[in-house]
Amino acid sequence: MFRNVAELVQLAEQHQGKIAEVMIRQEIKVSGRTREEILTKMDDHLYVMEKAVERGLSGVKSQTGLTGGDAVLLQTYIKNGKTLSGELVLDAVSKAMATNEVNAAMGVICATPTAGSAGVVPGTLFAVKEKLNPSRKEMIEYLFTAAAFGFVVANNASISGAAGGCQAEVGSAAGMAAAAMVEMAGGTPKQAAEAMAITLKNMLGLVCDPVAGLVEVPCVKRNALGASSALTAADMALAGIKSRIPCDEVIAAMFTIGQTMPSSLKETGEGGLAATPTGRKLAAEIFGQPRAKLKDYLSSTTHD
Repeated sequence: MFRNVAELVQLAEQHQGKIAEVMIRQEIKVSGRTREEILTKMDDHLYVMEKAVERGLSGVKSQTGLTGGDAVLLQTYIKNGKTLSGELVLDAVSKAMATNEVNAAMGVICATPTAGSAGVVPGTLFAVKEKLNPSRKEMIEYLFTAAAFGFVVANNASISGAAGGCQAEVGSAAGMAAAAMVEMAGGTPKQAAEAMAITLKNMLGLVCDPVAGLVEVPCVKRNALGASSALTAADMALAGIKSRIPCDEVIAAMFTIGQTMPSSLKETGEGGLAATPTGRKLAAEIFGQPRAKLKDYLSSTTHD
């Protein structure tokens, strides 16, 4: 069992294997299920992610009209061949947004680690798939690597926007994705930890301020930027760049910052962007006087 990133890296190095393998062995020990059962379950999650990306890229709209269609716009822009930040980065961004647009449209997604941050891990995975050509087994391992780092954050800080702000959701997801990309690209366990640290420390203090209290604005676009940050951090770590602050200390700092955030900036929809004139106007348009239509709106939406 590992409790923090330092122990996770140590276990991977001791077995001269991958972080993914450490996480798989832990799941076997904790759950009592067989390796085959655990791998099959993760393959099911991978399938859900894949279908969410595909659906998002075909074009979806949320019930409120606040989000939808941006993933398609970005793919069209990529095809023009005039991008500034490069096709791989924007492909990851588009696929991250696609996933969260499906979530906002009440579609089926896989919380990674939460529904509000569900786009970063699959968005980056299905983008780097085109470059690294991983096997299905390696894609499943990618998810276990991400899960290992998410496990540490969940047990030493928080992955909840209501508890720690969006740094705990998109920040954690971006760090998880960065670490997983490093391992898939052939990096060491230590480099994966560096990627996690670099990503997360640059998202410290990110607030959770959903407009109208819905997981749409600014959530979808934060997943987009989380994906791009993860890719950058992964490249930095693979280049040999290290975080001066160890990963576990970054996670601890995130927890402390989350504890000191006012409640208005932790998923209540009462501060930040939600409190801007436009944010309040959108909330009023969606829910009426005030939120009178919330019950009707929620009852009108259905899950796929």
